[in-house]
Amino acid sequence: MCNEYLVKINEIKYGLCLKCRLSFSADKGNKCNLCGKPLVSEVDLCLACRTGNAQALDRLWVIFPYTGKYRRLLTEYKFSKKIALANFFTDRILDLLTSEPLLKDAVIVPVPPRPGKIKKTGWDQIEFLVKNTGKLKKIKINRCLKRRKSQVQKRLSRNQRMDNLQGRIYTYKNVPKTALIIDDVITTGSTLNVCASALKENGAEKVYGLCLFYD
Repeated sequence: MCNEYLVKINEIKYGLCLKCRLSFSADKGNKCNLCGKPLVSEVDLCLACRTGNAQALDRLWVIFPYTGKYRRLLTEYKFSKKIALANFFTDRILDLLTSEPLLKDAVIVPVPPRPGKIKKTGWDQIEFLVKNTGKLKKIKINRCLKRRKSQVQKRLSRNQRMDNLQGRIYTYKNVPKTALIIDDVITTGSTLNVCASALKENGAEKVYGLCLFYD
């Protein structure tokens, strides 16, 4: 990120020098349990989530804001395919999994890619991240969600996003009792909540979410 040459083993492993790794500190402030955005004076839930529609997701954790250098960090990983950055993200995921009692028995469920995405881009950044996490530490992964063709979410409003995904994300095999859905960015939460609804409708008792960034 600082354009310095990476020469040390850990620099190559993470795709970042030590100075840059330390500069990307996780957002430790209080955040809403359902949308992941910072709380100003509220406790647990922001006003929008308290007064909005009921959500299927039981709780959400987010790590970084999707702004400035943090946005560039995801861009380098997702679009420039600097896959060493997956190790940096994986460490943050493992930190949460090992420190949060609610996730003790959670099984990771990756958000499914849009049909044709892998053919178009050559990979799925969420699947790569999840696979990397399972490789570094033996964590159960259940790829039980699939996705039918729909419009690209980023072009739609909050309500349109929910309508766009209804019935288009579904389970096709047994689901875990406690699931942790993983995605890269949360904007409105529509994708995570449709995923959570599909899991709960088919037997999941608790469904949590983890996003690397909140927009």
